[in-house]
Amino acid sequence: METKNQLPLEGIKVLELGHTVMGPTCGLVLADMGAEVYKVERTGKGDDTRWLKGFGSGFFTYFNRNKKSISIDLKSDKGKEILLKLVEKADILIENFGPGTVERLGVGYDICRKKNPRLIYCSLKGFMPGPYEKRPALDEVVQMMGGLAYMTGPTGRPLRAGTSVTDILGGSYGVIGILAALYQRQFTGRGQLVQASLYESIAFLVGQHMAVAAVSGEPPPPMPERGRTWSIYDLFATADSEQVFIGVTSDRHWKRMCETFEFADWAENEQLATNQARIEAREWFLPELQKRIGALNKNEVMALAEKAGIPFAPVNRPQDLFDDPHMNQSGSFVNTKTPKGASVKLPKIPLRLNGAAFDLRRHPPGIGEGSREIYRRCGYTDEDIHELIADGIIEIQ
Repeated sequence: METKNQLPLEGIKVLELGHTVMGPTCGLVLADMGAEVYKVERTGKGDDTRWLKGFGSGFFTYFNRNKKSISIDLKSDKGKEILLKLVEKADILIENFGPGTVERLGVGYDICRKKNPRLIYCSLKGFMPGPYEKRPALDEVVQMMGGLAYMTGPTGRPLRAGTSVTDILGGSYGVIGILAALYQRQFTGRGQLVQASLYESIAFLVGQHMAVAAVSGEPPPPMPERGRTWSIYDLFATADSEQVFIGVTSDRHWKRMCETFEFADWAENEQLATNQARIEAREWFLPELQKRIGALNKNEVMALAEKAGIPFAPVNRPQDLFDDPHMNQSGSFVNTKTPKGASVKLPKIPLRLNGAAFDLRRHPPGIGEGSREIYRRCGYTDEDIHELIADGIIEIQ
C-alpha cells in the first residue's frame, strides 16, 4: 500500500509489551495496517529475540517492522510511572508476558483502565481463565496438548507443525478482538479487555477433527494415515530426484490428466473411470502412475499438471520462496533490513483492501528508536529525557 494513502488504522496508538512471536505478531498486523506501534523493551539488550541464534535468529527482523521502540526499566518506580503516562495517551496495549507478570510490574488491566478508560487492553496468554491459566505455555506445548501434534505425525510419533503456527494464530485472533473492541468503542466511548490464547487457538484448529469424531462415531486417525477420499492425492518422485504433489479430486480432473499426460490407455479404462474405482485399483494403479510420472523431471510434471488444470505443488523449502515468481510478481514481499544491515525479502501480511497490500514504512527499530516524540507527547522535556537516560531508566539509540 502506498504510504501516501491513508491506512485504515492511522492515528491509533499502540503499546506492545510483546516478546518472542505471539505479542509481536499482534503488533505487526496492527502496525502494517497503519497503527503507530511502540514496542516496549527492557533497557540494555532489549527484546530477547534481537539476540537469538539458530531457529529464532530471524524472529526480530520478521515480526517487528513498521514499529518504533521504547526502552524502559519497568522494574523501577520511575519506569513504571513513565509507562502509565504512556498508557494515558494510548488506544491499545498488548501484552503476552507470563501469568501474573504484568500484575507484579504494576501495569495490569485494572490499573491501566483506571488511567485510561478508553484503553483496549489485549492480553495474550497460553490459556484462557480456568484450571490451566497459571501454567507457562509454549507453541509446542499446546500443539501437544491440543491434538495438533497427534494429527500431524504418524501414530506414536506426534509432530509439531513446522512453524510457530499457534503463536501466529493466537496473535492474529488478538487483532480480531482488538478491531472488534475499537468498533464498539465508537459507540460506548470505553475500552475493554481482549483475551486470546494459544491453547484455545489449537482447540479451534482441531475442532474439525472433533466434529468428525462426534458425527462419525470414530476417532480420526493422524493425517498421514487418514482414510482415502481421493484416488490421487500423493507425492510423486520425479526423474531429477525431486518431488511433486498431485491431487486429482474429480473425474473431470482425471480425464484432463489422461489427455494432457497422454495416458490414452487409461482414458477409456472402466476400471479407472470413477474416483471410487481408482481408489479400489490403487494397489496396482498407483505404482504404475508413479512409474510414468517418475520418467519426467519436476518442471515437466508441473508444466503438464498446470496445462491440465489439476492441483499440484512442488515440495518447496521456505528459502525457495525468495525466488517464487508468484510471490515476486504479485507484490507479496517487502524488503526489510536485517540487524546487520542487509536487505531481505519477507512476506507481507496476507491481506489486501481495495486491491492494495500493506507495505513497509519503517524497518525493525533499534533499541529505543523513535521514542523521543512520544515522551514529549507525555510532557517530558528534552532535559527530562536526558536525565532519564543518564539514570538508566530509559534508553534511546
